[in-house]
Amino acid sequence: MEMRGSQIPFASNKRVTRMRVGEPNGCIRIVSSPICFFVLILLSLFCIGSDAFALGTQGQSSNRLQQTPVENSGQFPLQEANKLKPPIRLISQDQKSAFDGNRSFGYLADICKIGPRPSASKGMAKQKKYIQAHFEAIGGQFFQQEFIAKSPYSGKNVKLHNLLIRWHPERTRRILICCHHDTRPFADADKRNPRAKFIGANDGGSGVALLCELGHHMKSLNGEFGVDFVFFDGEEFVIQRPRDRMFLGSTFFAEQYSRGVPNWRYECAVLVDMVADKDLQLPLEGNSLHFARGLTEEIWDVAREIGVREFVPEEFKFIRDDHLPLNEIAKIPTCDIIDFNFPNPTAGNIYWHTREDKLENCSAESLGKVGAVVLAWLQKKQRTAK
Repeated sequence: MEMRGSQIPFASNKRVTRMRVGEPNGCIRIVSSPICFFVLILLSLFCIGSDAFALGTQGQSSNRLQQTPVENSGQFPLQEANKLKPPIRLISQDQKSAFDGNRSFGYLADICKIGPRPSASKGMAKQKKYIQAHFEAIGGQFFQQEFIAKSPYSGKNVKLHNLLIRWHPERTRRILICCHHDTRPFADADKRNPRAKFIGANDGGSGVALLCELGHHMKSLNGEFGVDFVFFDGEEFVIQRPRDRMFLGSTFFAEQYSRGVPNWRYECAVLVDMVADKDLQLPLEGNSLHFARGLTEEIWDVAREIGVREFVPEEFKFIRDDHLPLNEIAKIPTCDIIDFNFPNPTAGNIYWHTREDKLENCSAESLGKVGAVVLAWLQKKQRTAK
């Protein structure tokens, strides 16, 4: 995301970031959602609203942007939040030191109940509300980065959203943990029915579920670094390849970030994708070693230190994923933690983009192991920061 001059104030977690694509020089507009405090004094009702503010890039003009209504991004009413997920998990403030794989799997089950979640769909809108409600309840600051993309269905422009959760915004040295939150429009690799609905429990859901659990541990993460979570939209808003582009959200995020001059920077990033496979095997992904060898080996070393053998210290094939725009455009050293043999190395990646990518083929244990490594690595980074 692009920011000019000074750090965005984060006093409120109820702002919506509006961005437009289609011009070589985009502009960011950030608008505060109305926040009203009602005080009963002598039977009179007073309302106080928040002011709007905007940030633009140098040499850019906001009059080049199409104006759209700003939606209310305030916290959801309790009754709506309760429909999104079990209230006990929703309001949990548990700061257990151990990453809870079972609770993460519970989030994955909630997400799968929503159904398919392709970009610009009703399922995606429900998931976005779920994510916002969850992270606001546990103390994260929620923002969304809106951009315009062409629908592979109709060819018309539609709104997509990257979601940003910020922890400890006062820290200028920052780490990015990310995933994609959209699913394939169809199970297009399914040999029996390539137009079947695609749940995307592992490919799409697992990263979201892992970050939902990881968020419980961020407020207590003391040290030099602040952490941002980003959920990328449009990772696979694809019906026909190579006509339809992939990695739309991460590309837009990287472009905006590379144009900005904030007073904070991302020192590194970790992408998690397809990490709930029951037969988990995580070799060293080729592009991660090419762009961020030191970071990648550092994470696999932490896995060895805490006894997670599923992080296999052997080089694997080069995978195209959301880490490429972050490495190539934003110049953020980024590692991709991905199991690209779903269900297992012997069978290969035969469940990928098929109806078999469902909750029954995912594992709380796998989520727990990946989450434990990411959390242990973050804790070590804080202890050893120079």
